[in-house]
Amino acid sequence: MEVQDWIESLVRAFFCFTGIIGNFWLGLCSLPKSRSQLRTNDILFINLAVSNLITNCLVDLPDTMANFVNNWFMGKSYCGVIQFSSDLSETSSIFSTMFISMYWHQKLVGSLRRGGAPVQMDNLLLVSTLLGGSWTVSLAFSVPHFFIAEHDGNDSLEVCEERFPNLTDKRTYDGLYLILANVVPLIGITYASAQIVLTLLRSQKRIKGANPPPAFVDADSSNSGTQAKTSNAMNNVGNPQQGAQKTQVRSNQSSSNQVRAAKSVVAVATIFLICWFTHLVLRIYSSFRASILAVKLTNFIGATYTCFVPYVYLHGVKKLNCSRC
Repeated sequence: MEVQDWIESLVRAFFCFTGIIGNFWLGLCSLPKSRSQLRTNDILFINLAVSNLITNCLVDLPDTMANFVNNWFMGKSYCGVIQFSSDLSETSSIFSTMFISMYWHQKLVGSLRRGGAPVQMDNLLLVSTLLGGSWTVSLAFSVPHFFIAEHDGNDSLEVCEERFPNLTDKRTYDGLYLILANVVPLIGITYASAQIVLTLLRSQKRIKGANPPPAFVDADSSNSGTQAKTSNAMNNVGNPQQGAQKTQVRSNQSSSNQVRAAKSVVAVATIFLICWFTHLVLRIYSSFRASILAVKLTNFIGATYTCFVPYVYLHGVKKLNCSRC
């Protein structure tokens, strides 16, 4: 291989293995110790990690190995698997990011308006239903790739093409996919992120002040929180000043954790909007004009997102250290 090909292969390998480690780490750290400790945030992070790992393991890894050996060794029939896995992972990952943004929008913005009360997405049944619907939509858009994906016939270079029966079917599919799986989630993520940023800016002085706002409490942890408060209240009867100081410290710490997590969501949303807007433009361009460069850039942008996002979330929930998982 030439120097340029080696550089491209090494960059793809870096994104591939970094993404596998990061998403596996995110999913593992989000697993609760018991069923009673399962929270909405955990389900959403696990779902995002699984979605990204589909691309990391079934698309990026074989493609990276093929680049190094300069030979497509997976067989021509695997072309359909790549297209299916890529779209399934991409669509599910987009919806997962939207649900995470919606959840933290409710936790930060909605909780302030309700005085820290539980929000709608604290309901695990509702979240499971939303995720089930997103996987159904993802499958509906991904299954057709098994029937329209074709290999170019060159074993030395893996190039998968999609051949629709006619131009009308292609335009119908592309239009529905762009609207339902790209435009709608992009609007939702943008709105939720903007509201989170505005809320953080408005509440910054109160959060850093002497009288911070009440801590936002997950519905699943409300019982344990109540027990802890009761115990502390009994222990601090003889020293009310010390009890008040401890309560204030806990309130400050909880608020700080919530704000830190919300900021990580905004950071991910920013990365998402930059990556997937560019991805969307390139996809529209490639649908009208075949371009190997556009395809490579599309894959590179998708790999960038799945590579860095899990580490941002892990940093936001303070689980970037292995000892905290």
